[in-house]
Amino acid sequence: MTVGTVGRPHGLGGAFVVERPSEDDTRFAVGATLHVAGEPAEVVESKRGGGGRVVIRLDRKVERGAALQVPKADLPAPGRDAYYVFDLVGLEVEEEGGRTLGRVTDVVHYPANDVLELEGGIVLPMVSACIKEVDTEGGRIVVAAGFAE
Repeated sequence: MTVGTVGRPHGLGGAFVVERPSEDDTRFAVGATLHVAGEPAEVVESKRGGGGRVVIRLDRKVERGAALQVPKADLPAPGRDAYYVFDLVGLEVEEEGGRTLGRVTDVVHYPANDVLELEGGIVLPMVSACIKEVDTEGGRIVVAAGFAE
């Protein structure tokens, strides 16, 4: 699972800003292990830069734009009615009654609520009035009619 991306350099010692960082600050604590290009890298420096941005330095050089990842097995189980984005991406979305709307391509975080983005540009709010069922094992999400007009 991606927990951030290597951003612009910060200073001259090899530290960099983490773009789109996980909300779990422990992922970037000194001593934490992240995976970059499939290889483990240890966080050797961690701080908050200007504007409160996460700034870290790893025990090896990494390319700007590289994904910072942790194994899925290291993640805590999501709570009730909570899902990881990677569990939702690729699921087929259908309305009650069976009309297929498309597959989830992304989950975007907005201040009011998260939004499912589907193939073809359809966006659906992740609110209880819209989302009726999430079946990750069955590969589908059922939504109320009328949200994808």
